[in-house]
Amino acid sequence: MKSEKLRILVTGANGLLGQKLVNALKGDPEVELFASGKGESRLPKAWDGSYHWISIDVSDKGHVENAFAEIQPHTLIHTAAMTQVDDCEKDKEGCWNANVNAVANLVAAAEVYQTHFVHVSTDFIFDGENGPYSEDADPNPVNFYGWSKLAAERLVMKAKTPWAIARTILVYGIAQDMSRSNIILWVKKSLEQGKTIQVVNDQWRTPTLAEDLADGCILIAKKGATGVFNISGRDLLTPYQMAVMTADYFGLDKRLIQESNSRLFTQPAKRPPKTGFIIDKAVRDLGYAPKSFSDGIGILAKQLILAES
Repeated sequence: MKSEKLRILVTGANGLLGQKLVNALKGDPEVELFASGKGESRLPKAWDGSYHWISIDVSDKGHVENAFAEIQPHTLIHTAAMTQVDDCEKDKEGCWNANVNAVANLVAAAEVYQTHFVHVSTDFIFDGENGPYSEDADPNPVNFYGWSKLAAERLVMKAKTPWAIARTILVYGIAQDMSRSNIILWVKKSLEQGKTIQVVNDQWRTPTLAEDLADGCILIAKKGATGVFNISGRDLLTPYQMAVMTADYFGLDKRLIQESNSRLFTQPAKRPPKTGFIIDKAVRDLGYAPKSFSDGIGILAKQLILAES
């Protein structure tokens, strides 16, 4: 007999957001937590026993169907995706398989069990000409990653099951066994090594602390909320401003940070110049309360000390 607790299935649980979700939900007495990823768990051993691990290749329809039949989740929080923007531009087939075909598989399974589908999306569905954006702004991606995420959103919006989309921006944080860095860690490490870095001053984002994004997703899940929600930070900043704030926090030499612009960087995928989100709806309807970027740096700094101790 299935438990009366809220059965939540998290995809991409080995990733940054996935780990933050598992950490936040693993001790929740109201939740039975199922964490999933492709292959083995890379979550901290200390968490063993506080969640169920299930290996799912979300791009494999049979895998997804079997997992849903076993778990029959009340809620799915889908974080798994191919998010390296330049890799998506270079491997369009792999990107589409990970970001669109996988969502089609999950939608089909969710419809069978009437699972509340909470899907994580991105500011890169917008062209960056009119940011910051509200939830009802018109999308117009400028790169293939953005197109894949928009296609996934459209699949979710047509789903015959309750759904919500949590759009986010430039997520930063640290987690166990992380393969990717983020702007704070990159700036800190570079300046500590005495390296001069070039950082763009002509792109704007509202950077999001990973814990805040996890909180936003959990609020959507627990409230059974539906529709589109912008879940990001409040502070509209350029990467150059983020770098200077990072240097100031850690007492590093910000003279090593050189202002540059995106025209001087050659990247396979075009970036939208100015995104950013208006988060009033999430604040009002969900009680979402993100940290400031400076507070986020402080939280990450404390986590670094713990990780190194």
